[in-house]
Amino acid sequence: MHLHILGICGTFMGSLALLAREAGHRVSGSDAGVYPPMSTQLEQAGIVLCDGYSADNLGPAPDLVVIGNALSRGNPEVEAVLDRGLPYVSGPQWLAEQVLPGRRVIAVAGTHGKTTTASLTAWLLEAAGLAPGFLIGGVPRNFGVSARLGDPGAPFVVEADEYDTAFFDKRSKFVHYRPEIAVLSNLEFDHADIFPDLAAIERQFHHLVRTVPGKGLLLVADGEPALERVLEQGRWTPLERFGDAPQSAWRLELERADASRFRVVHRGEAGEGEAVVDWSLSGVYNARNALAALAVAEACGVDLAASCAALARFETPRRRQEVRGEVAGIQVIDDFAHHPTAIAATLGGLRAAGREGRLLAVIEPRSNTMRLGSLRERLAESVADADAVYWYQPPGLDWTLSPVVEASGRPGGVCDDIDALVAALVAEARPGDRLVVMSNGGFGGIHEKLLTALEVAHGDR
Repeated sequence: MHLHILGICGTFMGSLALLAREAGHRVSGSDAGVYPPMSTQLEQAGIVLCDGYSADNLGPAPDLVVIGNALSRGNPEVEAVLDRGLPYVSGPQWLAEQVLPGRRVIAVAGTHGKTTTASLTAWLLEAAGLAPGFLIGGVPRNFGVSARLGDPGAPFVVEADEYDTAFFDKRSKFVHYRPEIAVLSNLEFDHADIFPDLAAIERQFHHLVRTVPGKGLLLVADGEPALERVLEQGRWTPLERFGDAPQSAWRLELERADASRFRVVHRGEAGEGEAVVDWSLSGVYNARNALAALAVAEACGVDLAASCAALARFETPRRRQEVRGEVAGIQVIDDFAHHPTAIAATLGGLRAAGREGRLLAVIEPRSNTMRLGSLRERLAESVADADAVYWYQPPGLDWTLSPVVEASGRPGGVCDDIDALVAALVAEARPGDRLVVMSNGGFGGIHEKLLTALEVAHGDR
C-alpha cells in the first residue's frame, strides 16, 4: 500500500512514517520547514519527501493519505485530497487501527517529560529482553530511531499527546490508543491555541482515563492537583501513585542533591522492595520520570533491581539536555524546553549538576502557547537559575520580550536576528560556560552556527 503523509516531518508523523515503512508500505510525504533529527531518520529509511505542499504531490494517487494535525482547511494539498475524494485518516487513527491491536499498549501522558519517560520505559523493557515497539516524539539515543514495531507479542510504548488529532477530529490524540497501562506524570495549562483553560485539558485527560480497562493500571504522579481533579471525575482501574510522598506506592529518596543517585522504594501487593539508581542524569524531574518507567517495567514483569541497573546505561533522547559539542571548554547544549515549567526544570537540573562555570540560557519562545503570550508572565521567573539569558524574538511573535528581560533581572538581551544572537553569545562566552539552547523547533540551525563561530573565535573543537 502507498501511504502519503501530510506533515511528515513532525515528531509524531515522522515516527508514524517509520512504522509504516517497517511494516512494508511504500511511504511518501509532504512538509515545510524540514530539520534534523526527523528529516535525517526519514531519508535514511528511504522515504520520499516533498518540500512544500502542493496538489502535484498527490500524483499518482496514493492508496491512503494520513493527515497530521498541523494541517488545516485551505492548505492546497488538503484541499486536493478532499476535492479528489482520496481516502484519508488521522495519524492516531492509523496507529490505533494498524499497529496497536493485540499489543499491550503503554501510554505516557503529561504536560512535561513525555519523551524522556517514554524513552526510559522502552529502554527498560528492551534491557529486559522484551523487544518492545514504540512511538516517541523524539529520538531515544539507546535506539537511534523514534519508532519501531518491535516484537509482535511485546508491549508497545507510545508518547500520548493531549494535542488535537486532526482538522476533522478535535479529540486529543491519546483517546485513540486505549492503553492497558497509562502514566499520568503532570498536568498544567498549555496549548492555548486549542484549549481555553486548564479544565478543558483535564477533561481530555479524563477521557484517556475512561479508556483504560479494569484489568489495567493507572500510574499517577503525586503532588499534582490537576491530576487529582482528573481522577475525581471517575476511574475504573487500579491506581498506583509515584513521587516522593510517604504514602505513594513508588517513592524516591534522593541520595545526592542533584538526583544523580536516588533510592527507589516500592510498596506493592507482593510486599516492599528497594533498589538504588546511580546514573548520568540529574534533576528531580528526571528522577520522577525514571520512577514512572520503573513502575511500568515492574508491571510488565521486570525485576526492580535489574531495571535500576539498566538506568545506568540510559542515554537521554536527542534534544533533551543533549550536548551538541564543546569548544575550548564551552559547551553547547540542546534542549526541547519551551514551557516556563520545563525551562525552569532544565536550568535547575543543570545548575544542580554542579559544574563550574556560568549557565547561559538561549531561548526561542516558539510554541503556539508562547506565541499567544498566554504564559509570558511566568517566563521571567523560569530563568532564575541562569547567569544570563539571551532571548530570540522570532517573526510572528505579537508581543515584545523586553519586559520579560527587565523582570528577570538577568543580564543578556533580546535579538531578532539569529546571526546577531550568535555573535553576542560568542563574545560573551568563556571557558567553563554552558550555553543552553531551548526551543521546540530548529531555531535556524543555531547550534551548529554557535559551534562554528566558537571554533573560529577559540580554536579547534
